[in-house]
Amino acid sequence: MALHPVVEQVTNRIIKRSRPSRAAYLAHLEAARVQGVQRGSLSCTNLAHGFAAFPANDKLKLKEYKKPSVAIVSSYNDMLSAHQPFETFPQLIKEAVREVDAVAQFAGGVPAMCDGVTQGQPGMELSLFSRDTIAMATAVAMSHNMFDSALYLGICDKIVPGLLIGALHFGHIPGIFVPGGPMTTGISNKQKAAIRQRYAKGEATREELLEGESASYHGAGTCTFYGTANSNQMLMEMMGLHMPGSAFITPGTPLRDALTRAASHQAVAISQQGSNYMPIGRIVDEKSIVNAIVALHATGGSTNHTLHIIAIARAAGIVVDWNDFDELSKVVPSLTRIYPNGEADVNHFQAAGGPGFVIRELLDAGLAHEDVNTILGHGLRAHCKEPFLGEDGKVVFRDAPAQSGDEAVLRPASNPFSNNGGMVLVQGNLGRAVMKISAVKSEYHVIEAPALTFDSQEDFMQRYKDGLLNRDFVAVIRFQGPRANGMPELHALTPALSNLQDAGFKVAMVTDGRMSGASGKVPAAIHVSPEILAGGPLGLVREGDIIRVDATTGSLEALVPDEVWASRSMATADLSKSHIGMGRELFAMFRSHSSPAEQGAATFPLPSPIDTTVPLHDGIQTDEVQPGSDEDFLFRTQK
Repeated sequence: MALHPVVEQVTNRIIKRSRPSRAAYLAHLEAARVQGVQRGSLSCTNLAHGFAAFPANDKLKLKEYKKPSVAIVSSYNDMLSAHQPFETFPQLIKEAVREVDAVAQFAGGVPAMCDGVTQGQPGMELSLFSRDTIAMATAVAMSHNMFDSALYLGICDKIVPGLLIGALHFGHIPGIFVPGGPMTTGISNKQKAAIRQRYAKGEATREELLEGESASYHGAGTCTFYGTANSNQMLMEMMGLHMPGSAFITPGTPLRDALTRAASHQAVAISQQGSNYMPIGRIVDEKSIVNAIVALHATGGSTNHTLHIIAIARAAGIVVDWNDFDELSKVVPSLTRIYPNGEADVNHFQAAGGPGFVIRELLDAGLAHEDVNTILGHGLRAHCKEPFLGEDGKVVFRDAPAQSGDEAVLRPASNPFSNNGGMVLVQGNLGRAVMKISAVKSEYHVIEAPALTFDSQEDFMQRYKDGLLNRDFVAVIRFQGPRANGMPELHALTPALSNLQDAGFKVAMVTDGRMSGASGKVPAAIHVSPEILAGGPLGLVREGDIIRVDATTGSLEALVPDEVWASRSMATADLSKSHIGMGRELFAMFRSHSSPAEQGAATFPLPSPIDTTVPLHDGIQTDEVQPGSDEDFLFRTQK
């Protein structure tokens, strides 16, 4: 199947736009490579420190300067269900790597916080910036220059993007992402949502709410709804950074362990000392980023990735914007119905066909690039698979099923749930924002109502509890951008807004904050950029202004006469309470240096050019082979 013209057009535009920064990135990548093992550049003193505590046999392999060393970078902690399974992974990995005559070391841990725990709490204001903190922690773990390959153990919201951003700053080193898997299915998502709405109405006790939540989040593994955590996992599959089909295999099972062993073996195989050198900076390119956006749309993934994919791309010198997301969403069909866009959970999705089915359907429909690098080599078709346990206890891969096991959950591209990805760009005199409408009924795609302004989610909830919101309105939740208070998720407002909608009121939300993949059935224009503290026009809105949120035309407007709009001053708010306590004062640097939401709300710059007059490895000069070019990569790999 020929590539869809819009996919091709968007890809070519990204390639052209990114040419200077991508070339700089690839030049950095090649400059960091050494011949032989990476630790060969260390002095004897450096190296002795690096393996002082190792067992004798492993130490001997590290001394020889021949055998590859694999880094383990993990987000393990045992408070969070998604990360608890990683406790046993390092020992399993070390044993598996020894089986292929290599060595693995636990290089470092990264923090992992949970938006589910911090939702509506002060700690949520650290959440987005934890992504860049994780990237820096990954860099610290890899900075010893001991490693020829890496296994990155992460799964949830900011953890996988942070790990990948960090990994890309060591783009010359091959890397594989190793998931832990989802928890088994608890009560249905429909039941959980109903309890939450009853509690918001005062019809359920706190004890009933806690019992319902505990029946949903009940064991080890990720939450089973399709929010940011599980969107992460789908994207790692689509970008070829997982062993095929490993995203949604539950923890504590023989197949889960077999997949981790297989990833360990493959990490050695793609090192420079292996049979198929494949650095992670060569896997994540313009085409794989487009593939990630396509998969996000096809599966109704989290809107948080309109930040994270952009930040990941920037780490690899690739410049993506919301126009790219919007144009791709218009042509990518919706192939799944997973909560909050349906009633099924990710375990049901996996049973119906899983990621391999989705990848094959997108490739066959010409909606994704097949000619990309992955951890298995060249070509995404190798990831249209699902794993099974062989008779010898090792993983075997079979083709994804030809037909969906349940078309209420997963459909082929020839019979999609809708002909678009359900994510739209809206823009106008209020700025630019994204909306996820895949779970929003068509009658709510256009909302025109008076503005009610709120400077915090607590302000909104207090007015709701006081019965002051029983009316048509657009809630303008201000001062929620990264520079203001770290851009917390406002998911805690969803039950109240849903109740108002169910009561017959026309309601919508406009905010420079985040709403995650769980925004659900209420129209929400989120990530409004620029934010107020960057001069964004959301600060010109006054209560009573008529706001039009129109997902059909992509319009986000305050229907205020131009002369009135131009005469207004910017709203102000006392943000000091969001800057002190719960460690928030430690993140002042992040708030002051954060880029706009459409640039990923990131605190790091695009790669800058290096001095290309300096000879690279093997004495190659830039007038012979452009450093970082595809020709340079092929030359060095073949050599």
